[in-house]
Amino acid sequence: MFSKILAAIDRSPNGNAVFDEALTLAKATKGSLMLLHILSSEEKDSPQIPTLVTLEYHPLNGELLEDYWKQWQTYEEEGFKLLRSYTESATNAGVSTEFTQNSGNPSRNICELAQTWGADLIVIGRRGHSGLNELILGSVSNYVFHHAPCSVHVVYAPVPLKSKVSVVNKAQVVHS
Repeated sequence: MFSKILAAIDRSPNGNAVFDEALTLAKATKGSLMLLHILSSEEKDSPQIPTLVTLEYHPLNGELLEDYWKQWQTYEEEGFKLLRSYTESATNAGVSTEFTQNSGNPSRNICELAQTWGADLIVIGRRGHSGLNELILGSVSNYVFHHAPCSVHVVYAPVPLKSKVSVVNKAQVVHS
């Protein structure tokens, strides 16, 4: 079975689903967890590097970079808080858990850590990019699926049903 499960966590709602799924699998197989968060500009709410359009901004260059660095440090600490919180939950559930936070390309980082840590399974989320969006933005889950040194379990992002309210309203009208 799976004795070493790598869970690639991000700060999206789907990150919670990935953690829950990985924890369930670890408990069922009596495996251990490695939680991974990648600091990447691809993640929602990550700090963006300031761009300087003209040389007129040169005097502010230091201030812009200092502000960016502060935002990055906050972003990094929020990632550690998230990982510590998940680790505490998993440990309380009786699962041996460790975590790491790396920066760079999420796809390659996940595959490299799976290789060096000796993971039997990677649990990863999927945002649902397809077509042109996937071509332009890439797909971390697609890359991992094709390059991982072990099995991959993909957790799909929950898709809200737009017509749910209208179906409920129609049902109420029918039963009235």
